[in-house]
Amino acid sequence: MSIHRSLKIKSALLRSRNVWTRIERLEALQKAGEWDQEKTVYGLRKVRTAAKAAKKA
Repeated sequence: MSIHRSLKIKSALLRSRNVWTRIERLEALQKAGEWDQEKTVYGLRKVRTAAKAAKKA
């Protein structure tokens, strides 16, 4: 079932999300070289999003 177009928020997902899924965090950690296949996927450390990293730089 979908949401009626009059109920949708126009600005939904235009800004960057600050919560990543586990898959997105794993991909970011793999790119940084901080995660390998032998480690468990539970208890992953937090990963800064692109927006927060851009502000810091």
